[in-house]
Amino acid sequence: MSKAIPSGAVLPRAAAPQVVSPTADAVHGKALPLAGRSAVPFLTPGVWALIVLAGLGLLSLAVRFIFGIGAVTNLDNQYPWGLWIGIDVATGVALAAGGFTTAFVAHVLHQHKYHDVVRPALLTAMLGYTFVALGVCVDLGRYYNIWHVLMPSMWQGNSALFEVGICVCCYLTVLYIEFLPIVCERFIGHVNLPGFLSALNKPLDTVLRWADAGLKRTITFFIIMGVILSCAHQSSLGTLMVIAPTKLHALWHTPVLPLLFLLSAFAVGLSMAIFESLLASRSLKRSMEMNVLSPLGRIIPFLLTIYLGAKVVDMVNRDSWRLALEPSLQATTFWVEIIVGILMPLSIFLFHKFRRRPAWLFAAAAMVVFGVVLNRVNVFIIGYRPPFSDGPYVPAIPEVLVTVGLVSLLVLIYRAWIFIFPILPAEGGHENA
Repeated sequence: MSKAIPSGAVLPRAAAPQVVSPTADAVHGKALPLAGRSAVPFLTPGVWALIVLAGLGLLSLAVRFIFGIGAVTNLDNQYPWGLWIGIDVATGVALAAGGFTTAFVAHVLHQHKYHDVVRPALLTAMLGYTFVALGVCVDLGRYYNIWHVLMPSMWQGNSALFEVGICVCCYLTVLYIEFLPIVCERFIGHVNLPGFLSALNKPLDTVLRWADAGLKRTITFFIIMGVILSCAHQSSLGTLMVIAPTKLHALWHTPVLPLLFLLSAFAVGLSMAIFESLLASRSLKRSMEMNVLSPLGRIIPFLLTIYLGAKVVDMVNRDSWRLALEPSLQATTFWVEIIVGILMPLSIFLFHKFRRRPAWLFAAAAMVVFGVVLNRVNVFIIGYRPPFSDGPYVPAIPEVLVTVGLVSLLVLIYRAWIFIFPILPAEGGHENA
């Protein structure tokens, strides 16, 4: 039986609801650096393999900058871009969509149960866009002029490529601002410079505290700006190929290509968050966050259905579906993109019993990621056919080495940062800093 409340007793006032900031502690456990608490050391055989691949890529990159872009690529006047744009830039932008999609779901829609995946997705997006900018610089013949996009006197408002470039620059800045509270959380009260630099410990700590206080008041603005800028440049990559009707295969050339790029980014963003989380859990021997990832997978079927519906309606409207029945490389890769990248993961994500199982969930997320990667490759490489080319574009070995090396370097930096910064939540939610 419940106790009777004495007459005249003063009841305690209910605690005011707390507003969770985008960089606040995760719902299921405070985020902590992995250094000192991970069962897996930083250097493993897999990490050494990545270091070798990154070294080969950087060596090829050095050859490119010393001897010119023609010394390491098979690009020419008919094929001005290839693997570096198709994979490093276009695909990299799509796979970095997890940053704005998870931020939108967790903070704009106030679905706070997904906070555990926001920080890893934010880190992936930040590093991904950094390497996208590096990929553009590598691909430009006159890379030393890349700063022109920042000069208002050189802007061309009618250029689709300018819109992509300026949005990427702005969004990359926003991503670094969004990451600053994590840096503040890591070093506030722990600034310990050696030797004569120790005199800067207190001033730096004061600056960090000031920055942290200011960001707590303004971070919502930057999250909303990040979502807006991401939607703008994800679609603008499609706009870039709309203006090439004589060069892009009709299976992919459509006036609604910007919309299709944006819809696919929504789906792959959440899929990438699941893919990354499960892969990191396996690599670091951590428990899998199925209580967060399984509900997140429930959203993806709606996004895939909208994306597939838009593609079908567009193809019927343009009467381009007949080209998918032709015996050609383009038709084959198109069907692989649709079946493996959309239909198969859709059939997995729809069933709760599959979403509860890590293997099935990982397979479905990986297929969505593969499908969007293939879509960008189809649009920028396989489906791209200049009218006066002598033959198809085949990337040179140094081109492949640079791409593989940059991806390996990105993974290495990601691994280093989760060991240094509080990115991943503490398992069980009971560990203390």
